[in-house]
Amino acid sequence: MNKTFQYLELIVGSLLYPVAINLFLVPAGLNSGGLIGFAQILSWLFMGSTAAIAGIINFCFNIPLFWLAYKNLSMGFIRKTVLSLVIQTVAMQSIPVAQTMILPDVISNALLAGVLGGLGVGLCLRSGGSAGGMDILGVYLSKVRRNFSVGKLSYALNAVILTWNGILFGMQSALYSLLFVMVCYFVSDRVHIQNIDVWALIITVNPNIKHEINEQMGRGVTWWNGNGAYTGRQQEILVTCINKYEVRQLSKLVKTLDPDAFVILNDGSPIRGNYEKRLV
Repeated sequence: MNKTFQYLELIVGSLLYPVAINLFLVPAGLNSGGLIGFAQILSWLFMGSTAAIAGIINFCFNIPLFWLAYKNLSMGFIRKTVLSLVIQTVAMQSIPVAQTMILPDVISNALLAGVLGGLGVGLCLRSGGSAGGMDILGVYLSKVRRNFSVGKLSYALNAVILTWNGILFGMQSALYSLLFVMVCYFVSDRVHIQNIDVWALIITVNPNIKHEINEQMGRGVTWWNGNGAYTGRQQEILVTCINKYEVRQLSKLVKTLDPDAFVILNDGSPIRGNYEKRLV
């Protein structure tokens, strides 16, 4: 992907999350979960407002996480995550918090905030960075553990934060906040398509395709000879595993070398074994 477009995705995603919080979540009396949710609680305890200094507190919480990222993740990921957090912090402190709910009921505000927030988080991840906080841990664990998505970590840690929120602000607030978290991370996992693994079955008469997949995409290929039952023509059957972000590149490669190749793509199934999960 073009680097300019990546940074555009990062900037838009970094702005969408504060918009979701300040315009829809906070006016409804809800908590965003994650480190920002924890920052909201501390901001309320010390400042009497869940939005007063939540962005600044959240940035401070992320500082030790940068050490984890520096030790284990790429510098490109770190630079983009720092930029995202700076944008989020400025936006959270600059965007006026709506004094009343924009939509007529709490559920509508929670759902729309979840969609906007999830889109923002997903765009940040898809750009090769992250929105910080639990996303840093999620990306790290996705690299070192198989079948792990960025959203899973947040579900577990948010249980503690939302329980605390329920004690302070009531169980109704906690339940609606949980709705926001579930929608947010469901959407982010769908937008963050590098997190979705795909296996491809390719039937072709061009023997060069498997070598080009190796060289251009850096992906392994298993192949064997087959014969068309109708034509009797000898063909090669290729199998390779990629992430959904790489589907377009694979399709273009195959179409260039063999426009008549038969391609089957299947996603959603866990891929185990010697498979490189590329997230950043």
